[in-house]
Amino acid sequence: MTTALTMVKTGGKYANEKFFGVRHVQCILCFFCLAMCYAWRVNLSVALVAMTEPQSRNATENETATATPDDDSDDFDLFDAEYYQFTESQKSYMLSSFFWGYIVTQVPGGYIAQRYGAKMLLLAGLAAAGILTIISPLSLKLGGWTALCAVRFTMGLTQGAVHPATHALLSKWSPANERGMLGTICYSGAQFGTVVMLATSGFIADSFMGWPSIFYLGGACGFVWIVFWYVFSSSTPEEHRFISPEELKFIEESRSDGKMQSADNLAPTPWIPIFTSMPFLSLLVVHCTHMFGFWTLLTQIPSYMKNIYGIDIKESALLSSLPYAVMLLLSFFFVWLSKVLQRNKSLSLSFNRKFFNSIGHWIPMCSLIALGYVPKEDNLLAVVLLTLTVGISAATYLGFQVNHIDLSPNYAGTLMGLTNGAANIMSGIAPLVVGQIVQDPKNVNDWRLVFFLAAAAYFIGNLLFVVFGRTEVQWWDSPEQTVDDVEQGVPLSPNGQDKR
Repeated sequence: MTTALTMVKTGGKYANEKFFGVRHVQCILCFFCLAMCYAWRVNLSVALVAMTEPQSRNATENETATATPDDDSDDFDLFDAEYYQFTESQKSYMLSSFFWGYIVTQVPGGYIAQRYGAKMLLLAGLAAAGILTIISPLSLKLGGWTALCAVRFTMGLTQGAVHPATHALLSKWSPANERGMLGTICYSGAQFGTVVMLATSGFIADSFMGWPSIFYLGGACGFVWIVFWYVFSSSTPEEHRFISPEELKFIEESRSDGKMQSADNLAPTPWIPIFTSMPFLSLLVVHCTHMFGFWTLLTQIPSYMKNIYGIDIKESALLSSLPYAVMLLLSFFFVWLSKVLQRNKSLSLSFNRKFFNSIGHWIPMCSLIALGYVPKEDNLLAVVLLTLTVGISAATYLGFQVNHIDLSPNYAGTLMGLTNGAANIMSGIAPLVVGQIVQDPKNVNDWRLVFFLAAAAYFIGNLLFVVFGRTEVQWWDSPEQTVDDVEQGVPLSPNGQDKR
């Protein structure tokens, strides 16, 4: 294994772009981490369909779902597929309970990851989430929908640190010129997990194991990942048992100009400078507007397509997963395009970030508006525009989504916790706003107002990022200030050097 993960020197220079290294292994592991997290996140939405629609072999039409499972037997059969009847309100509570827990641990998760390392935080979080996934059917059987809400809320708590911890790990492992590529490898796992869950859940539910196996198989995959993560990951390159001296030196010299603090020597988080920094505030806004537009799209487009075009996306695994599949494929196309642009030395990292962010926001802005004017009889064009709008947003992986590390490698986990926490609040607000605007779901004019609002969010957020966004390490990252300096009151100059 050591040989397989060892880099080589070519002509005295580290061949950083030609060989597969330990840093890539970390990102592939993070890819599957995100894949499982998102699969577990959406598994309930697909399982709800199966658990409320009994198959003919298990129930007759007169024995359809009841409010509670059959209580004739106190024994719990692992693969006993009980069927239920939930109100729309109960479904919404079960589906939203995850996100209320998810928001709570964003900032604490980022702080813990940067202070104590991302490895054990992700390991513990995924282990807990895997157990909660496996016991979900049991919680529903014993405690009803309210017990499942509690399980989902707790699962949200365990997953809230995933994005901040991934950012904290990337800040330690990613050379500056590879940050977009490595970040894309990590975060594209979200689309992969979503596609796999949407595409396979129907087959799993129809198997002899029934719908509970959606949770059992998903949770079991988590524990397979845990083994690989424990053996082959580490919070920093310096701690990794398999990394070569050449790759370690390359990473240390190329990340953030070599200015990284160890966790033991990390200065206190500079909260006031962070919240008075225009580059960070523009990043915060663009993350919030992105999530508002993106989740308006994902949560409301199925209703729009059904009421306006008569297409029920939720009943088709292919149509449900198509936008995510296209997003996954385009994310790697954009990585390739980024590498091509990097060969042009006159194009700065700042241009690269803003160029891809503009693609990921302003093209969906235009396609969203166009979607509102597609004739009712041209439903194929509507599906194409929907897929394009979702898929093209993958370009943001090379834009604002790694800008936290650009601004502050030492506090990237905390910055991601702040922006992702605020952005997920916007995700929850989006459906409420749509509910106020769309009074008649069959009235296309109401939907056009929704699309204009989402398009405006995309436009404003990216405009602020283009004007105020930066890729230089900010002075408040204080890469050379130690805890002793802080205690002695040594001030920093704007370039990050102390004034002694």
